[in-house]
Amino acid sequence: MSESEQTRIHPIQPPAGGAGPSGVEILRREDFSDVTYLLELAHPMLARAARPGQFVIVMSHADGERIPLTIADFDRDRGTITLVIQAVGKTTRQMQQDCLAGTRLISVTGPMGEPSRIANVGKVVCVGGGLGVAPIYPQARAFREARAYVIGVIGFRDRGLVCRDEKGGRVCDELIVCTNDGSAGIQGLVTDGLRLAIEKHPDIGEVVAIGPPVMMKACAETTRPHGIKTTVSLNPVMVDGTGMCGGCRVKLHDGMKFACVDGPDFDGHQVDFDDLISRLHRFAREEQLAVAKWTESCKARLDSGD
Repeated sequence: MSESEQTRIHPIQPPAGGAGPSGVEILRREDFSDVTYLLELAHPMLARAARPGQFVIVMSHADGERIPLTIADFDRDRGTITLVIQAVGKTTRQMQQDCLAGTRLISVTGPMGEPSRIANVGKVVCVGGGLGVAPIYPQARAFREARAYVIGVIGFRDRGLVCRDEKGGRVCDELIVCTNDGSAGIQGLVTDGLRLAIEKHPDIGEVVAIGPPVMMKACAETTRPHGIKTTVSLNPVMVDGTGMCGGCRVKLHDGMKFACVDGPDFDGHQVDFDDLISRLHRFAREEQLAVAKWTESCKARLDSGD
């Protein structure tokens, strides 16, 4: 049995030294915007086992929801993993409110999913859009360590949202920053930066894209005419993270896969992105109701002085 198969079947539970019955300690928190925040966690065993492309399942408290979060970074020497989170639903908003440095998460399970396949492909373009900028970093670092020539393309709405560009610059041979309004880097989308990279380097061996599904679809369509291998990282609706529930089904041209155990990396030219985007909106009403209920409970506690 391979190491990845062992990890997949027996995900690491909170170990001694950084985690235990009282949970996983949050060592550091950094806020990038009013909705995006970083948590650095003490978890030595998970840090040693983590590979680029993998994710963890997090519970913030005993009655909380289990949510999948991509590992944005790991430091084996310090025994830490890093998560970058966007407060978009009830649980991530609650975590934004409660998860401060010095507090603990009740459970962090992983690493889960298949690690990204890293090799010296000659030249590789690592594309990160929005929140996808965070998990693209360990991919770029791994390709650099494999002696590939790494071109980074990262995109944001405006200068105020630009983050982790310094870290990207340290592991990329070239870095193209894109903003919608042109306030930093070039004006345009990440696909504009990707086109520039392809024009300058017609011998690109692979493109890795992480970000919103619409962005990854656009990247795949940009590379398709050039026949460039394109890998995308998918994060569909997920419940158990072990392939049991079927919620994370991904439709490919050659069949159905499960993102939690077969992915999260897939061939971007094979993914049915329209089906994926449709499935992501499957529980939109339930998500809205959960946020509304939680918001009302917060207001009630505030009014009562709790």
